[in-house]
Amino acid sequence: MVYPNENAVSVRTELANRLFFRLYQCTNMLHKTGTRAVEAEGLTTQQWAVLGALSRPEAEGGMSVGDLARYLMVSRQNLAGLISRMERDGHIGSAPDGRDRRSRLVTMTASGREVWAVKALPKIHDYYEQALDGFSTSDLTHTLHYLLKLLENMKRLDDDKEPTQTNEP
Repeated sequence: MVYPNENAVSVRTELANRLFFRLYQCTNMLHKTGTRAVEAEGLTTQQWAVLGALSRPEAEGGMSVGDLARYLMVSRQNLAGLISRMERDGHIGSAPDGRDRRSRLVTMTASGREVWAVKALPKIHDYYEQALDGFSTSDLTHTLHYLLKLLENMKRLDDDKEPTQTNEP
């Protein structure tokens, strides 16, 4: 015998599977097609994200590596290699933070600002238009709302799994 609630759980599970698989596919396609959109500028989607984060008015004075990692939701270890490559390419610089010498402050260089604002942004905007073809303003608003809701739930899951400090041996 199938209970009515079992069917609802089964449908919800199937929809969840489809949703998360589509998000996985979108992530892969974003990396592939997004990188293609900015590769002529020597950028990847990860570098695009770093330059985008550093271009915000609130990051005008730079961001600590930890703050940048939290903002991008990546590990400091993954960000370290990316920062090194971007420094080598002249897009960003890092120096000890004047307020906390243990921390490094990451800033966009003049060359990085040129690449970002003059070369990459027009291509990124064109990419957005193509990727969002057929989306109304309402569609975009609703999609953003639901993605933010999902992100908050996932952050809560991540926070729940953070290791706790104990004084036990």
